[in-house]
Amino acid sequence: MQSGYSSFSENILKRNPLILMILQKLSLLNYKNFEAETFEFDPKINCFVGNNGVGKTNVLDAIYHLSFGKSYFNPITTQNIKHGEEFFVVEGFYEKREADEKIVVSAKKGQKKIIKRNGKAYEKFSEHIGFLPLVIISPADRDLIIEGSDTRRKFVDGVISQRDSDYLNTLIKYNKVLAQRNSLLKYFVANNTFSQDTIDIYNEQLHNFGTSIFGKRTAFLEEFLPIFLNRYKSISSGEESINLVYESQLQENDLLTLLQKNITKDKITQYTNFGIHKDDLVFEIDGHPIKKFGSQGQQKSYLIALKLAQFDFIKNHSKTNPILLLDDIFDKLDETRVTHLISLVDNENFGQLFISDTHAERTEEVIKKVHQTYKMFPL
Repeated sequence: MQSGYSSFSENILKRNPLILMILQKLSLLNYKNFEAETFEFDPKINCFVGNNGVGKTNVLDAIYHLSFGKSYFNPITTQNIKHGEEFFVVEGFYEKREADEKIVVSAKKGQKKIIKRNGKAYEKFSEHIGFLPLVIISPADRDLIIEGSDTRRKFVDGVISQRDSDYLNTLIKYNKVLAQRNSLLKYFVANNTFSQDTIDIYNEQLHNFGTSIFGKRTAFLEEFLPIFLNRYKSISSGEESINLVYESQLQENDLLTLLQKNITKDKITQYTNFGIHKDDLVFEIDGHPIKKFGSQGQQKSYLIALKLAQFDFIKNHSKTNPILLLDDIFDKLDETRVTHLISLVDNENFGQLFISDTHAERTEEVIKKVHQTYKMFPL
């Protein structure tokens, strides 16, 4: 039985056909454990199989790198260069809107990372975000539940940024002003001085940028929540009630008021204690935090639903099927959830899928159940 959301979504897509996007070829040079490697991909399903440590996840991370200009697993650029080498190059050859697109991400020790589209370097990396929509589902996603609010904010920011470049630019400006204000607070303490006029300038900027970000996060959660609830319902056999709650200090007061009222606390801590950099998402099951009250199975279902809702949201806004990466999914999920995940690509509403697994036979057995072309890559 189709949900109302699914029917609504499909009707929109019938009126606005999806943009075709396929990663045709990937070339790696000195990237992580790869010296030089090239892969040519199937337009639907691609599986990387082999023992742990051979580099399956690294290939998926290279594909992620091409979309976001950074690694999903290790944000320190130099640590993605093969040991003993001075640089890495990741090249992706795509078809999008029936045109060829070549994206190159390269980094050399001691120099700035470069991202090029068709031979031309981006001035700002933020200009590239959203051009190649992508969603990854990985065991590392558990950090969304067990880590601090910063991890969950990055998830929200990542989803919104793939379809709203203004949001990303505003967020960059906010973080820059926040760092400057924090440095100023430290300077005041170190030099036993204080300037209200200078603080007021930073307060005004944080207020303007922060209010814009808060508004867009609020609007995003209102749209995202029903998509997420629908996805959880479709992959969970339980009757539990789940929720996703946005918490922000700006729900009680405007940011300018908060900054002005709490300047004494900020001076003592030498840190800006109020703002959208303190926002959080609360993951709930039956009215309680899923971190404490959810079973492992419920937590896994919650995270998969979260990522598939991200897929739906980005697809509906970009009119493009995002690339979907499933990292080490068979070892971490039971067969029912894996079968459901794979069955999702057995229609035209999903695009290109990349999977990593340790057991080739297990992977191929599940893949054969869907009516799509596929390619196996033993590593």
